[in-house]
Amino acid sequence: MVARVSTVAFQGIDVLDIDVQVQMSSGMPAFTVVGLPDKAVAESRERVRAALVALGLSLPAKRITVNLAPADVLKEGSHFDLPIALGLLVAMGVLSAEDIEPYTALGELGLDGRLTPVAGVLPAAIGASSHDRGLICPQACGGEAAWAGRIEILAAPSLLALINHFKGTQVLSPPVPALADEEGAHADLRDIKGQESAKRVLEVAAAGAHNLLMIGPPGAGKSMLAQRLAGILPPLDPAEALEVSMVHSVAGQLADGRITRRRPFRDPHHSASVAALVGGGMRAKPGEVSLAHLGVLFLDELPEFQRGALEALRQPLESGRAVVARANAHVAYPARVQLVAAMNPCRCGYLGDPERGCGRAPKCAMEYQTRISGPLFDRIDLHVDVPAVSPADLSLPPPAEGSAEVARRVLAARERQAARYAGLATPRGDGAGAIASGRIRTNAEADGELLEKIASPDADGRGLLTQAAERLKLSARGYHRVLRVARTLADLEGVDAVRRIHIAEALSYRRVALR
Repeated sequence: MVARVSTVAFQGIDVLDIDVQVQMSSGMPAFTVVGLPDKAVAESRERVRAALVALGLSLPAKRITVNLAPADVLKEGSHFDLPIALGLLVAMGVLSAEDIEPYTALGELGLDGRLTPVAGVLPAAIGASSHDRGLICPQACGGEAAWAGRIEILAAPSLLALINHFKGTQVLSPPVPALADEEGAHADLRDIKGQESAKRVLEVAAAGAHNLLMIGPPGAGKSMLAQRLAGILPPLDPAEALEVSMVHSVAGQLADGRITRRRPFRDPHHSASVAALVGGGMRAKPGEVSLAHLGVLFLDELPEFQRGALEALRQPLESGRAVVARANAHVAYPARVQLVAAMNPCRCGYLGDPERGCGRAPKCAMEYQTRISGPLFDRIDLHVDVPAVSPADLSLPPPAEGSAEVARRVLAARERQAARYAGLATPRGDGAGAIASGRIRTNAEADGELLEKIASPDADGRGLLTQAAERLKLSARGYHRVLRVARTLADLEGVDAVRRIHIAEALSYRRVALR
């Protein structure tokens, strides 16, 4: 007799069905796990054995073979503990195969039989729902699994509680969807005095989800502006929140199984490696660009990042997904992010300051700024200079307009875009897996023929754009990004037509080169 239990393996945020087959046969006592398991899966033998002993059960003196099929798919992670244990319990006659057959199971076992949280429960639950199956998972992950919809979820605190549930001596209550508590208010734009031009560009960036580069001396407020961007962005809608939570679940970063409506804001240190930024490592985990999906990726001190790491961002910024290709793995994660970067004009930071002039200009600036390649620079829609704040500005009272007022205008512009793009999908692909909808959400995602339809300027605007494109030597990408920004400016104004004034303002936010 071969006992069978269903579980999953992960390939990005996609789930692959795995059949756990347990066979007990006569022969020399042994416990073997086959089917291309990694070290964590191979070690499950000892965790399962100890958990069964804690329940007063011992493995029979037989040859036990556990096969994880299909055998050519790499099995990674500790979540195979529970399905292996359930297969053994069925093979030993403790549980019936009919009880286990309708469920997909995953969970890690402690030595005392407790079930501890594992990564990937949310995508596993959605995968089980698509196959009309229930889900067995640790109790701590129940709130996460409950977002999958109307499926039966058995969230057990321990293996003993799960056995008692199937025996009818204990009832496991269905979990309820868990929503994270919002941790305080965002920092307010009222905290920033002066920098009116930078605040305007920040509003435009938020309204259209445009990439933004701020250049200015140390202490000018670049980081403060970036941190306040989160306070003017609209919250995630339910579908987006689920999409973001899928990535965080696979990465094991969904705290207490709770999903949030806040947009991600990731600010990695400039020492981050290529794998840390775009994903990779031994298990091809998502990187910062995917953990910031549908949110903000803030790169402070942009030229200080490794050149290879910055160049690796070019493809995700353009396609909206990060593809991690390794010899033993090829996975794709959604990575539709809004890049916000900040940098000094040169290494010392005071290029162009008459009072604190750079002593090595212009060589200092050239060496520093050329760390940003032209193709990456071309992918940034908005460029703004953030000058030093004068003492006179610092003595002024707080501005009358704060984040709440700006957020209302941003939300109105986003709603206009949502209505415009309803039912349209991006041909470039917006992510990976079934959960990534591929729909266009903002102006920053519009491209090609669609952009010409929705952002075609009037005759005066067209003439100005053509003349500027020739004089500034704009690439085709740069040309279209000016149109995207102009479309956002019209949305903020609440008008349908893109006019010359919108093209002019969009061009003012476009640098030809850093120097």
